[in-house]
Amino acid sequence: MAEEPEEPIRFGAEFGPYRSSRSSGVSLSTFKTLVWTSNVGGLILMVIGLELLIVTRAYTWAMFCFVAGVAIALFPSNYEIVGMEQDETQSESDSE
Repeated sequence: MAEEPEEPIRFGAEFGPYRSSRSSGVSLSTFKTLVWTSNVGGLILMVIGLELLIVTRAYTWAMFCFVAGVAIALFPSNYEIVGMEQDETQSESDSE
C-alpha cells in the first residue's frame, strides 16, 4: 500500500513555474492589474531616482531608487496565471 507523497504547503505557493494542486494562482485580470500597478510604481521610483541623481547629486539614494524601481516592475512576473492552459477536450476537437 504505497501512499502518495503529499504536496507541501509553502509560502507564496502561486510563485514559480509549477503550481501545486493547493495553490490557486491569479486570474488574468488580476495579473494585468498587478502589472500596471507595478510598472507605474517602478516608473515613479525611476523618476525620483533621476531627480535625486541630476538635481541633488545624491548618488546612493538614486541607485537605491533605480534598483527598487526595477524590482517592483519585475514583481508580477512571479505569478501563475489561472485559466490560460489549453483544455484537453478543445485540443482533441481541434486536431480532428
